[in-house]
Amino acid sequence: MPATTSPLRFGIAGCGAIGPTHARAILELGHCVVALADPVESRARKLLDEIGSDARIHRDHAALASDDNVDVVAVCTPSGMHADHAVAALLAGKHVIVEKPMDVTIEACDRLIAAADRAGRHCGVISQHRFDAATVLARQLIDQGRIGRILLITGDVKWYRTQAYYDEGEWRGTWKLDGGGALMNQGIHTLDLLHWLGGGVASVHARASIAAAHERIEVEDSIVLSLSFRNGAIGSLVASTAAYDGFPVRIEVYGTEGSILLEGDNLKRVALRSGETFQTHEAAEHAISVARGGTASAGRRTDPSTIAPVGAKWGDAHRAQIADFVAAIRENRPPMIDARAGRDPVAIVAAAYASARSRSDCTVAP
Repeated sequence: MPATTSPLRFGIAGCGAIGPTHARAILELGHCVVALADPVESRARKLLDEIGSDARIHRDHAALASDDNVDVVAVCTPSGMHADHAVAALLAGKHVIVEKPMDVTIEACDRLIAAADRAGRHCGVISQHRFDAATVLARQLIDQGRIGRILLITGDVKWYRTQAYYDEGEWRGTWKLDGGGALMNQGIHTLDLLHWLGGGVASVHARASIAAAHERIEVEDSIVLSLSFRNGAIGSLVASTAAYDGFPVRIEVYGTEGSILLEGDNLKRVALRSGETFQTHEAAEHAISVARGGTASAGRRTDPSTIAPVGAKWGDAHRAQIADFVAAIRENRPPMIDARAGRDPVAIVAAAYASARSRSDCTVAP
């Protein structure tokens, strides 16, 4: 391992859809991409060309895990492979950051957690929207009691995915490797935010439509969840890949003293009984200024680089989360979203699918 001030050397497992986002974020932070792994060599070479790197290419993910030049492995492979690839890297002495979802079953998540504990290495799970400035401010306001006791929290992920989207990757739309559909793949980010902002989901009642608008997929393309939270609040989540032609994600939080509206990663409005309000860029700027002041209300937010900037573009929130992960390695403390936190949304998804099958309430597994 290099000195704490030296750039970290990353390997990227999986060079398809999300791998390039990780690579760009790593390089923008001043670290190095020294190795890539993908069973399709042309994908790895394409990424190599995009980032202008001379990184080593491995056809085998096990070879990447054992590469002595690598300090950290970013796991960007299909969801149902995450635990296998992350465990191999951890047991080879690497730190690991895993794309969402952590894996597609609770059992696989637990296996990954055990490996991280055994190896004594850091393991983080991507949930980059916790690092959006608007979300940070929402959490600050909730933690400070500014909106009072949470009564209701809702989320909408009404997106559209063409049939070609599912056809272009054999793993997409399968239970084995995608782990589910509109909820596990697309809705899990918003579900994680509802869980994080709302005080923890305790139980779920769900209804799902399997392949209602698509062919050749095994999973749901629309699902509705009724949520019960540990603190007594109630809520809902609608997730779909059949909502033509797609709409921005929307989260609403209602408390006894005010309400918060998030839309498309921006804070659209905060209305407080005290008369104070925030809107859009003003909210993001406030969140960053509070972070500079060193608040702990939403976690370790003393470094503004761990908050996506005002007017963030795709990849900025990934960069903010990876910045926190690097800081965790250097400071020898848990990242803001460690393996145990990454397990939570998978457990909620599992409860939702069990509920949809049984048509009954299901408790989220601890």
